[in-house]
Amino acid sequence: MALARRTKRILVVVVALVALVVVGLGFAGNFLVDFALNPHAEVSMSHSIHGGNVGGLDYAEAPKLDEDYAEEASSWFEAERRSVSHQASDGTVLLGWELDGADGAAYSDGHTWAVVCHGYIGEPADMAKYAYHFSQLGMNVLAPAARGHERNVDAGLIQMGYGDAKDLLGWIDDIVARDSEARIILFGVSMGGAEVMMASGMSGLSENVRLIVEDCGYTSVWDEFVLQLDNVFGLPSFPILNMADAACLLRAGYTFEAASSVESLRSASVPMLFIHGDGDAFVPFSMLDECYDACASEEKEKLVVPGAGHGLSASTDPELYWGTVDDFLARHL
Repeated sequence: MALARRTKRILVVVVALVALVVVGLGFAGNFLVDFALNPHAEVSMSHSIHGGNVGGLDYAEAPKLDEDYAEEASSWFEAERRSVSHQASDGTVLLGWELDGADGAAYSDGHTWAVVCHGYIGEPADMAKYAYHFSQLGMNVLAPAARGHERNVDAGLIQMGYGDAKDLLGWIDDIVARDSEARIILFGVSMGGAEVMMASGMSGLSENVRLIVEDCGYTSVWDEFVLQLDNVFGLPSFPILNMADAACLLRAGYTFEAASSVESLRSASVPMLFIHGDGDAFVPFSMLDECYDACASEEKEKLVVPGAGHGLSASTDPELYWGTVDDFLARHL
């Protein structure tokens, strides 16, 4: 009898400890989702990055050979942008910016569009120099804000490119509804690069999309978060990331593993250009080959920019960068 009571007490203690562990992991998983994906969180990846507490983002020390051009582009973007909206499939009204192409340039036919997609915790204005370049070539430019960013900050949790890719298909359809002859290029940097890669293999991608250029996008959200969990907190992925993955599915409607550029690229068919700096530590340079090799497109190329850190390829070697991009456009538009 005494043995039975003792066994029962031990079982109660074990169950209580397991429950505490599960609750603790659930709390940690929810904390990680808030930290990485909630734009309103008091403790967040955004604050860590802006506070200089995240490795691999050596913006201050990196040489920028296009600073004057970037300043000119920023002023142009601020002066010339006009607001545009899109009603997403879930009914959410999303906002972005639209800019006209220059007259008398190579693509000043009124039917050529560049859709430029910004990075994590960024905004469309961060893409000003890219938008300016395409506009100077004569292209109309659309710069949508991702959910959880800029004027779409209240449109839900950050989607890390996955939900944004689905929204992107809708933005593209809006262009085609206005202009059935539209020739569209998709261009993205970092999270925006992942966004356009994730869109590349989605069913429903308009045939009006003629090519895609991605710059330093990641293989999957899972892969990137494994890296950053170690980078920021010094923690292994298991079991915290698994709990965060479950929390993300419940709260944001997707899993980190499903948000995979690599898996989508296996179904890609449009010409694609992949760009990455070999000095990138935030989205590892090794991810370039993983994405490139997974891409099923018959026409694909990659550009390695020596010494370039994360998102700095265009600044590190503008001549190589834009010469390669423009040549790719000329051959596929």
